[in-house]
Amino acid sequence: MSEGIPEGVGWPFAGQPTLLPEDGLDLLATGSGGPMSGPALPMEEGEEPLRPINWNLLSPETAQIAWLDLNVWVNWLRNTYGLPPTVIPPLWHRHDELVWELSALHTHWLACYESDASPSAPMAWHRDFADARNRLREWVATSGTRLDRDRPTRTTTWPGDEPADIPEERVITNRDEDFARFVADDIADRARARQHARHATIQNRYQHGGEA
Repeated sequence: MSEGIPEGVGWPFAGQPTLLPEDGLDLLATGSGGPMSGPALPMEEGEEPLRPINWNLLSPETAQIAWLDLNVWVNWLRNTYGLPPTVIPPLWHRHDELVWELSALHTHWLACYESDASPSAPMAWHRDFADARNRLREWVATSGTRLDRDRPTRTTTWPGDEPADIPEERVITNRDEDFARFVADDIADRARARQHARHATIQNRYQHGGEA
């Protein structure tokens, strides 16, 4: 199974945009060991323009594509630049701080390697990449996630808050299986949240005499 595509998670949803350049889709079949085929292709007619990802607002369908795109790219990144687990650990997807940083780095990379980008844009990306690696090292060290073990990032309990559960460390036995479970759970959570929001909207309309 390709390291970029977890088994049981279909890709892509019909009619949904993808952040991967078309040539980069080959990685979905070849896994993380394959080379990046080339820079992003020019935007085609009707294609949505590149924009930052707000993970808090993604629909289940768009989230699935975003997770798989990011997973493929992160695998390419760590292999291409020989990044150790102190920079990108196997379970980066389970740590919000790492997801937001890597996602921002991904869209920045796509923008800098667009065919109409400035010829010096890749140098700007590499300068920002150096800064990002320092932040990633700090967050990995703080979170405690490692090559073979992982625990949820600890959060500070403020006065008046309920005491936070002490996260337990667990052994990482199969990274791809963990990613597949994580994506499936995330999509299910987003679908439930959307369904609850729809029910609340319908209920509110009925309570105020409106139509569903």
